[in-house]
Amino acid sequence: MFNIILLGPQGAGKGTQAEKLAAQLEIPTISVGKLFRMEMDKETGLGQAIAKYVNAGDRVPADMVDQVMSARLAEEDTEKGVILDGYPRTKDQIANLDKVMGDLGRNVTHVVYLRVPDEVSLRRLSGRRVCSNPKCEENYHVDFNPPKKDPNKCDKCGSDLIQRSDDTPDAIRHRLELYHQDTEPIVDYYRAKGLLHEVDGTKAIMDVWADIQGIFS
Repeated sequence: MFNIILLGPQGAGKGTQAEKLAAQLEIPTISVGKLFRMEMDKETGLGQAIAKYVNAGDRVPADMVDQVMSARLAEEDTEKGVILDGYPRTKDQIANLDKVMGDLGRNVTHVVYLRVPDEVSLRRLSGRRVCSNPKCEENYHVDFNPPKKDPNKCDKCGSDLIQRSDDTPDAIRHRLELYHQDTEPIVDYYRAKGLLHEVDGTKAIMDVWADIQGIFS
């Protein structure tokens, strides 16, 4: 069983690589950002509270993150393993993840860290466009990965492409500050436990994918 964490700053390509790895290992990938957006779309009290933080580029409080993640990890499709994209983001969340997985008889097996400088993250995220269909949410980039048919439409489902409210330059810079403050210590934690695998995230998508495949070959 593989229980994998993908670490790296915003724009490192975690979502893209998580989807590829999920297809190869035949286990689901869980994106905290996607869980947030699903909750926001439901317009629940929790979703409205999450939206205030997401739209401002602020970190969502740990109790809200833990709530949505714990519920998702308990679902049946995660029993054979899981890939976590964007969680844990703080050392406190490591404790919650260990507890949830321990209760389910599991443990983290691999941590893949995509190293990317801030200027690369900013350039990538500023040009990111996402399918507006919540059932699709395919990612594109105006320079590196544009749609092949219509520059404003998703190749997969034909829905409009949008720029997320948290992908503006100011919001990105704020999120990167939070990342360095809270998430980088997690890298050191998993390195000390011997679970960390570092990958150069500045490479082309398929080159990064080849490096990740090498970890699990």
